Amino acid sequence: MERKKNFYAGPSVLPLGVLKQVQEELVDYKGNGLSMIETSHRGGMFEEMYDETLAIFKRLIGAGDEHEFYFLGGGATLQFAMVPINFLPQDGKAGYINSGSWSEKALMDAKKLGNIEIVWDGKESNYTTLPNMEALVVDPGLSYLYLCSNETIGGIQYKEFPKTDSVPLIADMSSDIFSRPIDVNRFGMIFGGVQKNLGPAGAAFVLYRKELLEKQNPNLPSYLDYKAHGKNKGLANTPPVFAIWVVNLVLKWIESHGGIEGMARRAEEKSRLIYDVIDSTPFYRSPVDTQHRSSMNVVFRLPSEELEELFIKESKKAGMLGLKGHRSVGGLRASLYNSLEPAAVEALAQFMREFETRHG
Repeated sequence: MERKKNFYAGPSVLPLGVLKQVQEELVDYKGNGLSMIETSHRGGMFEEMYDETLAIFKRLIGAGDEHEFYFLGGGATLQFAMVPINFLPQDGKAGYINSGSWSEKALMDAKKLGNIEIVWDGKESNYTTLPNMEALVVDPGLSYLYLCSNETIGGIQYKEFPKTDSVPLIADMSSDIFSRPIDVNRFGMIFGGVQKNLGPAGAAFVLYRKELLEKQNPNLPSYLDYKAHGKNKGLANTPPVFAIWVVNLVLKWIESHGGIEGMARRAEEKSRLIYDVIDSTPFYRSPVDTQHRSSMNVVFRLPSEELEELFIKESKKAGMLGLKGHRSVGGLRASLYNSLEPAAVEALAQFMREFETRHG
C-alpha cells in the first residue's frame, strides 16, 4: 500500500515507525502476554510507561519540579472551561486575546463562568494578524491572561509572547507544541490536545506551575479540579491509555530526531517550501500578516473558489489529503505537523507549481 500524503489539521499524521511499533506491540506489549490497552492503569507496565512519558515530556520542554504535568481526557476543549473554573474567582477578572476560532471558543466558555476582559480582538482584521506585543496593555489585576499560540483555522502563530509580569500567562498550545523551543517558565500554564503533534485523539496534556494552585477556587467537582488530578499525577480516574502510549512513542521519535530544536528546523524548512511558492506568484495568496504566518498550518487562496475546488480534486488524485480549508473560512490549508515528512511537502510544492502551469 502506498500511503497518502496527509495534510489533515487533526487528527493528523503520525510517524510511520511509531504506527508500525504500535501494530507490532498491540497484541503483546514487550512480551508481557497482553496489550497495553488491556492492562490495569494501577501500577505494572502501564505506570512504568506513563512515568517515562511524563519524564520525557518535561525534559524536552524544560519543566522542573515547580511544574505539575499530566494527561487528561476530554481534549483541549474541556480545558476551555477548566481554566476559568479553577483560576477565575467570582470577584476577579481574566483577560483573553481573541486571535481566531479556538481562542474565541475558549473566550465564550469563560464568559459563562466569570468576568472577562478582551485584551485584544482580531475580528476587525478577520483574524489575519496578532497584536503588537510591545504595545499590548495587560491589567496587573487580571487573574490570568489567556491566548492560543497557533490558530489552525486562520493560520496565524505567535512568534513571541506578551510580557505579563505577575499575571499568569495561560496558553492553548494544541497545534504547535514541540514545533519550536519555548521558555516554559514564562507561562503559568500550557495545555493542548495531543492529536496534532504528539499522538492520536483522546487526550490533553496539562502543565502548570504549582504556585498557580495557591489562588485556585475552592470546592470544585473532583474531575474539574487540577489539584485533585495533580495529587494522583493525572490518574485519579482511568486515563486515555491508548493515546498516552502513542504519545510515549512519538516523544521518543522527537528525541531521536534532534528534540525540539530538530522539530523547529523541520517546521521552518517545510513551511518555507510552501510559502516560497505562494510568494513567488500572484496566482496564490496568503491572507495572513507575513510576520505571523504559522509554520504548522499554511492557509492560502486561489483566484476563484472554482479553482480551489479543482485544486482539491486534483490533489486528491495525486494522493494528497486534507488540503481543503476549514468550512468556516474556505480556501486551502496545508497542515505541516512534526511527523509529516519533508518529502510530502516537497511533493505539494511541486504540485502547486504544476497546477498553476495548467490553470493559471
